[in-house]
Amino acid sequence: MLFTETHGCREAFSKDPAVIRKGEEYFFYYSGFQVLDGKEKLAVGISRTSDLEHYEFEGFLPLTQECEANGVGAPAAYLEDGVIHLFYQTYGNRERDAICHATSTDGVHFEKDPTNPIFHPTDDWCCGRAIDADVVAFGDKLFLYIATRDKDFRVQMLGAASAKLGSDYSRSSWKQEIASPVLKPEYPWEGDCIEAPATFVHGGKVYLLYGGNYNCHPQQIGYATSTDGVHFEKASDEPFIRPGKPGSWNASESGHPYVFVDGDKIRLFFQGSPDGGKRWYISRTDLFFDGDRLCHGEIPEDRI
Repeated sequence: MLFTETHGCREAFSKDPAVIRKGEEYFFYYSGFQVLDGKEKLAVGISRTSDLEHYEFEGFLPLTQECEANGVGAPAAYLEDGVIHLFYQTYGNRERDAICHATSTDGVHFEKDPTNPIFHPTDDWCCGRAIDADVVAFGDKLFLYIATRDKDFRVQMLGAASAKLGSDYSRSSWKQEIASPVLKPEYPWEGDCIEAPATFVHGGKVYLLYGGNYNCHPQQIGYATSTDGVHFEKASDEPFIRPGKPGSWNASESGHPYVFVDGDKIRLFFQGSPDGGKRWYISRTDLFFDGDRLCHGEIPEDRI
């Protein structure tokens, strides 16, 4: 699979993937650009697929609320009782960017949460910004992970909130877990940035993949684990997934991961650029375990 947007206003610009399965179909959400009112605006693209190889474009999520006026992007999807919950960020508002929520029963047409935006962190430990949402059900909570920045707007890091499972996930449902980052850059390859949380649960732990370093510096993928959804331990001081070889689709970065459990498979989608960010593509691979060790790539036959 190598996906890129062909219906937006920029050639080969597809970032920030999110995928969910509903019945026999998959719904694929991502960041692209469209022209509205004579301006380019970041938007959430919507496609559907039955095989994760061939995609049918359904349109862009309409910008209908005041907080969305400058654009939206970086979606995450969660399926509960037949309803797709889409979490996404506002765009172009610096410290005031926040997370929004919408629901759909068909994967294409969404009803916006009237309380949008539903979450941003307190500004006593960061600048108050929230982007790059991801959610995972763990215990009796739906955990929401976001990227934010320090007060100097230089260092990107991750924060966490949670809501009771089965709630309406509107603004009043969410509680910030701690007034400090749950993950922040510390290794040279991470630069000044940890963003794009991508979570799944395995063996009683939350696995959180993330993009380390800003785009094309290069961004690479690492991961950390937690037994409570809040306190994380990084698996290594080296990247889990690195950029590709020169000339490849992801030569400039492998970044912004997204994970979802698809039956007995763990799917990993991520973005890449071959040319320093002029073009952006999305591809996928599988995750699997070798004992306690998380691996990626082609699954050995004895594990299929």
